[in-house]
Amino acid sequence: MNGLAESRGYFGIGVEGVSKSANVGALLRTAHAFGAAFCFTIGAGFDARAARRADTSDTASHVPMWRYASADEVSLPQGCALVGIEITDEASVLPSFRHPLNAAYILGPERSSLSPGVLARCRHVVRIPTRFSLNLSVAGALVLYDRLLQHGRFADRPVMSGGGGAAPVPSGHGDPVFRRNRPDWLGREGET
Repeated sequence: MNGLAESRGYFGIGVEGVSKSANVGALLRTAHAFGAAFCFTIGAGFDARAARRADTSDTASHVPMWRYASADEVSLPQGCALVGIEITDEASVLPSFRHPLNAAYILGPERSSLSPGVLARCRHVVRIPTRFSLNLSVAGALVLYDRLLQHGRFADRPVMSGGGGAAPVPSGHGDPVFRRNRPDWLGREGET
C-alpha cells in the first residue's frame, strides 16, 4: 500500500450558492486529497482564480469539475446518491449515518442553507452534531473523513489507547481450484 487508504465505491462533492473563493478552494483541495471522483458547483459565484490560492493541489487539473446554474441541471452518474449536508431537524446525525457506496455530497452557502430545490433532490440529508454551523471546508472535510472511516480498509481500533494493528488483507476469491477427477455427470473422457 502506498500510504493512501483504499476505499470502496466513489464520491463527488459540490457546493451550492457559495461566494467565498477560499472556502471553495479549500474544499476542492480536501476533496482531491480524499480521492474525489468529481466536483461540482450549483449557482456558485466565487472567483476561480482566487480559489486556486487555497487549492494548492490544483484540483481542477486532476479531478473533473462541473458547474451548474441550478439544481435542475445537475446530472449524476446512475446509482449515485445525492447527500445534503445541512442542519435540519430531519437530518441524520453523521456518526450514525451509513454512507452510500456511490455518493455526491452537497454543501450550502456560507450564510444560508441548501435551497428547497436541492434538498428535494437529496436522497439523504446529514448534519454534523455541533453547537453551531462550521466553516464550509471544515464541514466537507469531516464528512469525507467519516466516509473514509466507513468505506476504507483499516484495522479495528484497539481497546486500549494507542495505534491499531496492520490493515486487514483484502479478501479475494483465492487461487483457482481444479478437479482431479471428472464428475460422473460429465461422462468419462473419450465417451460420446
